[in-house]
Amino acid sequence: MEGHHHYQHAMEQTRFVLAEWILASPFIVLFILYLAAVMISNHTHKKWPVYRIGLWTAGTALAVISVLGPLAKLAHEDFVWHMAGHLFLGMLAPLFMVLAAPMTLFLRTLPTHAARKVTNVLRTRVAAFFTDPIIASLLNVGGLWLLYTTDLYLMMHEIVALHIFIHFHVFLAGYLFTVSMIYIDPMPHIRSYLYRSVVLVLALAGHGILSKYIYANPPQGVERAQAESGGMLMYYGGDAVDIIIIFILCLHWYKATKPKVQMSRQSTAESV
Repeated sequence: MEGHHHYQHAMEQTRFVLAEWILASPFIVLFILYLAAVMISNHTHKKWPVYRIGLWTAGTALAVISVLGPLAKLAHEDFVWHMAGHLFLGMLAPLFMVLAAPMTLFLRTLPTHAARKVTNVLRTRVAAFFTDPIIASLLNVGGLWLLYTTDLYLMMHEIVALHIFIHFHVFLAGYLFTVSMIYIDPMPHIRSYLYRSVVLVLALAGHGILSKYIYANPPQGVERAQAESGGMLMYYGGDAVDIIIIFILCLHWYKATKPKVQMSRQSTAESV
């Protein structure tokens, strides 16, 4: 009986190790493709900024260590480490990778006719739907509410397929959310700064409220002490990342309106 239990435990560990590699592999492949695109692009265009390569490297590293290796194993047993992984995978990694402007690099690398086809895809209604700040926020923050206020959190530690799906969702939802708020790459469907700012404030409020809810109401299978520490990490760590997004959004807004302000002042001076 003891041997059978040991065998089951070993099989479970093997499945989750396989899941870790399934989760990490796309990020490793994308990192290689990004570097290859940089080399190809540099032959025909001006040199791709080194800081963007650094941002992509940092984002990839954060994503990989959150799903593969010691942090991933600790996250499977300790809610605080799980929350650290969530911040890396769902917030910091997407932010760094968005700032690395992968779509701009991709379009520079492709032949003109292929780049036009990709641009046409970006202009579709489907792309417009998923990059709308409200939809992106619902997928991101709403998905977290669903994860931590239902049995999903407990189930993801028992069902490997669900474990993989949720981790991919956390990253993709975080990436879409960041893309919908700050425009680094070409964005055919542009929303106003006011609209994005209002949705961002509401999304941040939803994220903050959830962290407090976790603090007071531990998810299924989580000890209260871990829930309290994890909730605090989610609250303050999330705020730190959100401040960066707010700063970039406000900076872009300021730059977009500054010429108009200057022209308005010049026109006023000339009329006087």
